[in-house]
Amino acid sequence: MITNLALLSGGLATRLHPISLATPKALIDINGKLFIEHQLTMLKGQGITDIVICVGHMGDKIENFIGNGEKIGINVKYSYDGEKLLGTAGAIRKALPLLPETFFVMYGDSYPVTDFLKVSLFFESNNKQALMTIVENNDNLYRNNVIFEDGRIIKYDKKNITTEMRFIDYGLGIMNKECFNGIRKDEIFDLADIQKDLSDKGELIGYVIKEKTHEIGSFVGIEKFKKYESSQSHHRNQV
Repeated sequence: MITNLALLSGGLATRLHPISLATPKALIDINGKLFIEHQLTMLKGQGITDIVICVGHMGDKIENFIGNGEKIGINVKYSYDGEKLLGTAGAIRKALPLLPETFFVMYGDSYPVTDFLKVSLFFESNNKQALMTIVENNDNLYRNNVIFEDGRIIKYDKKNITTEMRFIDYGLGIMNKECFNGIRKDEIFDLADIQKDLSDKGELIGYVIKEKTHEIGSFVGIEKFKKYESSQSHHRNQV
């Protein structure tokens, strides 16, 4: 199983102003526990042992709180964008020296509910450069961006939406280092552009997830995750 993960936690979180002007999304309180604590505890339970957190805006606050991950029981390292934010792909490109050849990628505001082992085994059984978890977006709460047919991602494009798109990316993926060969160090680049190029080349496989993902990228998402976490906590206490 793949046990390394790059966590993208360097964004400005403009949708969460004014809270995010002084606090990064990762450190938002969720029922008495910071969001990144929820994430890292979940990742440990999924078998992830080594995490590189790609940080930018107020990244020092995240590092000061989490440290090396010892108190959670995982190994944590940090990759800083520097003076300019590099975008999601640029941040991973800069972090590559800290990562193995293949690794999970997860957004810093997402909380995917799935079996990481099954996702890892599915990727390893296919000879492709990258994997994207996807979910069928029947209620159209978000803009669909994936055409998925016969077990294959035919097209992924966040900018040019078509009626054939019925799926949406889930916020968790797997990538090889070679996916970033075309990006210069410290170049500003978006991960969606890399994934679009991979889908055009037939190098991006899709893993369909039935469970609903959770995110704190918006105030609505925060409230929904609070309710989800509260229900999960109640369930754990009953067991």
